Amino acid sequence: MPTENELFSAVDALLEEVAQDDLPTPGERKRLREAAGLSQEQIAKALKSRRETIGNWESGETEPRPPKRAAYARLLEGLAARFPTPAADASTPAPAPVIPEAFTGPAPVPAPAAEAPAPPAPAAAVRPAPAVKPAASSRRPGAKKAVAKKTTASAAAVDPRFENGPLAVIDCEDGQVSAYCVGGLVLDVPAKTIPALVDWTLTEARLGQARLHRNGRDADPILVLTASALERFGLPVALSEEERHAGRLPSGHKVVKQIDRAGLQMSQRGFGPWARVYRDPEGSRRRCVQLCILPWNALDAREWDKKDNPQLPTMHPAELVQYLGLYAARVITPRGSTATTGLELMTALRPPTRAQKDEATGEFKPAFNDDAITAKYAVVPCEVPDEHPILKNAGFARHHIRTPAEMLMEEPYDWCRPLTDEECANPYLVVVDINMSFAAAANGLTVGLNGPTHLENNPKFDPALPGSWLVDLSHVDLSRVRVNGRTVDGSRLPSPFTPKGDHPEGPAWYATPTVAYAVELGFDVAPIEAHVRTQTGRYLDSWYKRLRDAYVETMADMGVTTDLQGQEFLEAMARRKQVDPTMALLETAIKATAKGAIGKLRQRSRGQVPYYEPYPALDRWTWRPDIRAAVLANQRTGLHRKLMKTAAAADLYPVAIGTDAIVYPSPGPSPLDVLPHTEEGKPVPGGFRLGVLPGMVKHQGTQTVLWAEQQFEERGGVFNISNLIKTDQSAGEGE
Repeated sequence: MPTENELFSAVDALLEEVAQDDLPTPGERKRLREAAGLSQEQIAKALKSRRETIGNWESGETEPRPPKRAAYARLLEGLAARFPTPAADASTPAPAPVIPEAFTGPAPVPAPAAEAPAPPAPAAAVRPAPAVKPAASSRRPGAKKAVAKKTTASAAAVDPRFENGPLAVIDCEDGQVSAYCVGGLVLDVPAKTIPALVDWTLTEARLGQARLHRNGRDADPILVLTASALERFGLPVALSEEERHAGRLPSGHKVVKQIDRAGLQMSQRGFGPWARVYRDPEGSRRRCVQLCILPWNALDAREWDKKDNPQLPTMHPAELVQYLGLYAARVITPRGSTATTGLELMTALRPPTRAQKDEATGEFKPAFNDDAITAKYAVVPCEVPDEHPILKNAGFARHHIRTPAEMLMEEPYDWCRPLTDEECANPYLVVVDINMSFAAAANGLTVGLNGPTHLENNPKFDPALPGSWLVDLSHVDLSRVRVNGRTVDGSRLPSPFTPKGDHPEGPAWYATPTVAYAVELGFDVAPIEAHVRTQTGRYLDSWYKRLRDAYVETMADMGVTTDLQGQEFLEAMARRKQVDPTMALLETAIKATAKGAIGKLRQRSRGQVPYYEPYPALDRWTWRPDIRAAVLANQRTGLHRKLMKTAAAADLYPVAIGTDAIVYPSPGPSPLDVLPHTEEGKPVPGGFRLGVLPGMVKHQGTQTVLWAEQQFEERGGVFNISNLIKTDQSAGEGE
């Protein structure tokens, strides 16, 4: 059975095939007709069509197809010659052609004189955002300011199909259902049932988001339902224990029956916290609406909110749509969890297919993009988690724990060691945390895009081939490595080859970046075998850049800009969450998107099925444990590279590392007291540098050495204290 991507690619190819006649912009089509004094009925009669069809062509909702397209183009060409644009002369170029929807992002904005304003939605009553009621209600004061504030999403929206933004928050007050949109817009919603709400969204609301890549597809509109909206539409404010476990309402629920009677369809997930309700596509146009049920924990507080003090349940709809609208504008329209959304962002920026013309027949057919993941490939036993079906007949005993020689164990650091007597003389332990470390590790990383090729009989290591290598790295001795002419104390540094920092013992599976780092340190490597990918690319580059820009822009909104250094940067970071609480939530969500998406590349079974049975995540093309391993290997070795540079420059060694949080003994409480600088006052080249960009570090927290010794005494030994030291309790969230 063809997949959804294959079907949409075929439709896109048809669209490309018929788009041979350049047409004016939709607004210009209407202007030309009215200038000639023609009605839509007259044109419809001449073209043997319907009046509604002509209206859709003039609004841009649909495009004419052959043979009517050529006739319509001829008509408009003749009218344009008789009725030129009022502000134009003989030298004025013709209006820009309309490019098929399947291959463009937002339509370009024509000159004001060349296009009439897009007509408003026919039945969507628009009213200004009401002032927020005082704190007597459940809504917080201050929302009035949020209502008036324009979001990036509204400012950037140029596509008339989505003029009201990517999403809306549906709320009900005094019996009136309202849709709060980005930019302070509030629409009156006439719908009284969920099916009517879906149809209103598809026909009148003008919600959605233009594709991020010309070969991708537009995002479905999102409706966020509040508790009052659930009550208005006959839905429970809270799911029962049984419904929570199933993740959906039962098929016998009245709203589910309403959807079925209305001829609407739902995905296999049913009506749950993220319900997808749709009608069959109309040509190439999807007709799908996603419902985000806020009271059903659709926006998990651990990712989208403050986990210890959730804000979203009581946030005014105008503030909530500002928050989610900014996320959609800077990242992508939410699709569920931040991890799911981050994975969708990858494919939105690197679509698997495009249309390609067959030179022999002249027809356009779907073709795969060279820079994308285009199929579900075979997996390698050493790269999959323990429950994967491929291991069912691997011969492992029950409850067998695979060794590094049997399993690729590329994970972040979880390492610690006792303090030396000299280090205990320092009064403080300072923790610095790497900004968006997984996203930064993905930047510029070459990963495999096709299936694995098995190399046997001691293949030569090739750093250009992503994959997994069985190799013995136990001979690597950090104390023999020279960094800028100096050696380091290898006993006080973790091994770069194991998550626990232990010295490797014998052959083990490693991702390409790890083996390449051993070569960089100056050691010979002799692989025993390997599973590599021969089609490669920097698949994650555009994904990283979009998340980087979103993060940097959001931090700048809180007063933390890229030009801040030293104490100014530390002070701006300390006060940022008080500057704008909404932006603070957005910061957490962006970081969680980056981290979660990398983890989802090797999503494990959630207990849906027994061990060794297929689970849903395995059906995704983007289930790629090898890419996840490459990112984590690059993150860990990149961190180790900076540890080595810092140790060589200042004889400074960490005492604990938790993922991307590094603990250093310090004579003072600030990172400025411990991070080394050159004589000119600049950070040591290749070391840790304070700053807001991904890959730079910030201050996570400070504690005393005495506090640490007390913790060790209470636990009965040394343990990893890196993530217990948080001056800012939200530091590191989402990373």
